[in-house]
Amino acid sequence: MNRTLVISDIHGCYASFNELLNTVRYMPEQDKLILLGDFVDRGPKSKEVIEQVIGIVEAGQAIALRGNHDQRFLEVMDNSANEHATQRFFEYGGHQTLSSYCSGTPLWNDSEEGRNLEAARAYIQQTYGHHLAFLNQLPYYYEDDHHIYVHAGINPEYVNWKEQPLLDFLWIRDPFYSKPTIVEKTVLFGHTRAIKMHDTAHIWFGGDKIGIDGGCAYGMQLNCLEITNGQEYRAYHVNAVESKS
Repeated sequence: MNRTLVISDIHGCYASFNELLNTVRYMPEQDKLILLGDFVDRGPKSKEVIEQVIGIVEAGQAIALRGNHDQRFLEVMDNSANEHATQRFFEYGGHQTLSSYCSGTPLWNDSEEGRNLEAARAYIQQTYGHHLAFLNQLPYYYEDDHHIYVHAGINPEYVNWKEQPLLDFLWIRDPFYSKPTIVEKTVLFGHTRAIKMHDTAHIWFGGDKIGIDGGCAYGMQLNCLEITNGQEYRAYHVNAVESKS
């Protein structure tokens, strides 16, 4: 049986990600694994998550998409983020990301005195430039015969969803999930936690769209949607292993 397995919003939750892969008995030679972005921020091991994702993507064992947190990390690292975006990066988990990458160095730690963004940026660019290059080439969407896969959603105001602004692929929320789509395929997305749409962290089945962000980095769960025979679904999850950040 060939399966498509879809996971989103890992957010540095390395232990939970690997526990989920074990729970679904992921078989790289047979399964198609699709990861819907947001690999960094909030959780404690963004570096390890990215390293693992690079390995399985380059081995042809997974498809990875770009998330808004991945994009903002890139912008902070190449110094193109403005002051507001940089502030938001740290408000929404960037501290944990830099702590992960700078572990074992004096460049970034829990004390204000032990945080040097310029030095941390230079270190990450030099030591983990391949991580940044990987994130920078990630696509914004993927589609197959029955589904469109995207981090945040598609904008129903665009007749051709591929022509929507790139920011919509990364950031759209209510205009997408609260209204019917105008596409024939079911849209699979992360970004907006399922608990905001149906008061539980389990996968949200919304008819023409399916939301799979279980809020792992908030201490809830990491979800996986299994697809067989085109449109037969089975949901899996593991409770968050990492403590809430």
